[in-house]
Amino acid sequence: MDLSESKILKLLRAKTNRPMKFAELMSLLSIPENQRREFRAQLKEMATEGTVVKLRGGRYGLPDEMNLIPGVLSGHPDGYGFVITEDDSEDIYIGRHNLGGAMHNDHVLVRIESRGQRFGRQEGRIVRILERRTTTLVGLFEALKRDGWVIPSEHKYFQDVFVPGNEKKGAKPGQLVSVSIIEYPSRHHPPVGRVIKVLGDANDPEVELRSIIHKFGVRQDFSPKVEKQVQKINGDISDQERSRRRDLTGDIIFTIDGERAKDFDDAVSLETTGRGYRLGVHIADVSHYVAENSPLDKEALERGTSVYYADGVIPMLPFELSNELCSLKPRQERCTLSVSIAFDLQGNVLDYEIFDSIINSKFRFTYNQVAAMLESGSTDKQYEAVMPVLQNMLTLSQLLRKRRFQEGSVDFNIPEPEIVMGEKGQVQNIVKAEHNVAHELIEEFMLAANRVVAEHLDKKNLPGIHRIHEPPDQDKLHRFQEFIKDLGFRLPTLRNIQSSHLQNLLMRARGHAEERTLNMLLLRSLKKAVYSEKDPGHFCLGFEHYTHFTSPIRRYPDLATHRMVKTFLGKKKCSQQERKKLLPRSREQAEQSSTMEVKAVEVEREIANLRRAQFMADKVGQVYSGHISSVTGFGMFVELDEIFVEGLVHISSLGDDYYVYYEHEHMLKGQHKNRTYRIGDALQVRVTRVDISKKQIDLSPVLKNKR
Repeated sequence: MDLSESKILKLLRAKTNRPMKFAELMSLLSIPENQRREFRAQLKEMATEGTVVKLRGGRYGLPDEMNLIPGVLSGHPDGYGFVITEDDSEDIYIGRHNLGGAMHNDHVLVRIESRGQRFGRQEGRIVRILERRTTTLVGLFEALKRDGWVIPSEHKYFQDVFVPGNEKKGAKPGQLVSVSIIEYPSRHHPPVGRVIKVLGDANDPEVELRSIIHKFGVRQDFSPKVEKQVQKINGDISDQERSRRRDLTGDIIFTIDGERAKDFDDAVSLETTGRGYRLGVHIADVSHYVAENSPLDKEALERGTSVYYADGVIPMLPFELSNELCSLKPRQERCTLSVSIAFDLQGNVLDYEIFDSIINSKFRFTYNQVAAMLESGSTDKQYEAVMPVLQNMLTLSQLLRKRRFQEGSVDFNIPEPEIVMGEKGQVQNIVKAEHNVAHELIEEFMLAANRVVAEHLDKKNLPGIHRIHEPPDQDKLHRFQEFIKDLGFRLPTLRNIQSSHLQNLLMRARGHAEERTLNMLLLRSLKKAVYSEKDPGHFCLGFEHYTHFTSPIRRYPDLATHRMVKTFLGKKKCSQQERKKLLPRSREQAEQSSTMEVKAVEVEREIANLRRAQFMADKVGQVYSGHISSVTGFGMFVELDEIFVEGLVHISSLGDDYYVYYEHEHMLKGQHKNRTYRIGDALQVRVTRVDISKKQIDLSPVLKNKR
């Protein structure tokens, strides 16, 4: 009998009308006796997840039948919180007296009790904590006689942690520490913890950086077991290995990367043919050195991705691999997995080939260097042979780019910030990141390779980790449509929305004052791209199949894709039996990779916020021009134009009126003077306060816009 979660839920809805004990459910749902243990385990897991509720007396019931909703508590510094529901419906406000001892990020069950006046939202009470998701915290240690308190750095944790005197580990007032929770809070008692590491003085900027990394549980060092495995890896390419790989060492192959890059995943080559072009994308063969299920592989899967920030990186693989053996350094032989794609003169794929290879990169180019060479037509003798190749690459990449947007890829025009660091670790500037034709060239070639490999997986019936982006939620699109109507724009339909509809909208907005706002709001209205063993396609790219293949040094899904492709290189097709056997592994890897990607983004964002606060610390009192980037019930965020920094204009600093928040209009409006502040509006602001520990920049308006 099928005892999947969906099947059990279907049976419970159809056959039960009240909470029942395990034995009753066995009988009523006709569960065979030989599946008793499996059924008990599944019910237990479902109770942990909150899809069923286990009541006193061992009875199981459906949460929606009891007006209970599972979700995750998002705390607020003032001592209340909101439960973010799992079906993405409206958040539920939880007052401080209804928290039931829950902490920020706990998985909880909440009962709806009313619709309150304070936030105009549903109000509820937490009736059960399904899972405690916080085991350690980072915060500021303060003494209390012989004992102490830790004030969490993440202000959503609204309870301070009590530390008994014998658990302080030598922590002194004003130091940042990592604390392990040994007793969770109740309605009447705070959480209790023990200091597990003293990170250093809170006023030290580098201690702040370490505290962020520690807070998210990101390990910088590798275990002795992993280091031992790395030391045993032989980087020499044996005669046997050479005999089974295609020798491309004589070809004009090179890398194009950022100025500070040291882990070169990908190299490119291009030949012209009678029919058009043959593009070569040559990717570091990390799987040649990292055996599946080895300590190194398990560590890479656990990390999921490298974490990059302004002045450093926490690598997925040890530097001996990421920066040396696997990095496609110039004038050094490297093992690669190559994708060779033939295009006609219109950019259609004629055929492709995937094979093991050995390359010897001839040059290590930077984006800016290639862009300058293409613009000036470099006459440097050492680049004489490569210039025609670069010019043909530019032609092909621009052809592919134009074709991709015509076919429905969405081209968001949202500038990215770049934090420029000085030699002594200080922030020198925050500028708009460069994006030139060389960036576009590599972007198009990597997209083409990823797409061809994804289509190869589909053709061979291979399971894999797909990079998917599902169509947008109808409610979010409807709210977006309502807002842009006021700006003079509209989507042709909401029912069967295509990516081409969004691209056409963005093209119509080009050059208009509303372009920036429209781009930001549309991006927020879309779902996030994730990894999945399923293959529904990539909505935003407009691709039927898509995967990640081109960055195995820094992303685990790419490494897993390499393994899958290489395992079946000599086979015609993967059988259904083989596919069924391999699919659970792909599912597990996809889920872990998505989880770790989200964590990496959070770490990178928080470090960027720290650097922004450090950069603005000596600029209190200065006036800047900016644009409102988002509006909330407690104020509005303004992105400064001259430097890529965002700060908060708290609603309390708008002293000329009482302002009301209009959520769907993304607007604050004065009740008496009718002055409005809406997303996208230009605004002059003064920097009033910078709190480095909170990574917060406070602004106040100088010249208020009138609408």
